[in-house]
Amino acid sequence: MTIAIYIAAALAEIAGCFAFWAWLRLDRSPLWLVPGVVSLVLFAWLLTLIDAPAAGRAYATYGGIYIVASLAWLWAAEGLRPDRWDVAGAAICLAGAALILIGPRAA
Repeated sequence: MTIAIYIAAALAEIAGCFAFWAWLRLDRSPLWLVPGVVSLVLFAWLLTLIDAPAAGRAYATYGGIYIVASLAWLWAAEGLRPDRWDVAGAAICLAGAALILIGPRAA
């Protein structure tokens, strides 16, 4: 369930930020800000659902998921296929996120 929440949060954050990008960089209507703000609020709420003893650790783990989701967005929404450096960097970040999430902790 945690991974599903992280993925949903990443999609919500990327969609919300893209709405602002579309308004400011692509000259879209300011009405794009309405779903953008809603999406960013959804993103923040979703991260509160993560079962973690510390917010910072939940956010750090989320970072790896966000990077992979951003590259998926790059490909799906912007039509640019990630190159081998994108994929290698994402793999390293995802491995780091996994280490943060499942690494052994002192009790």
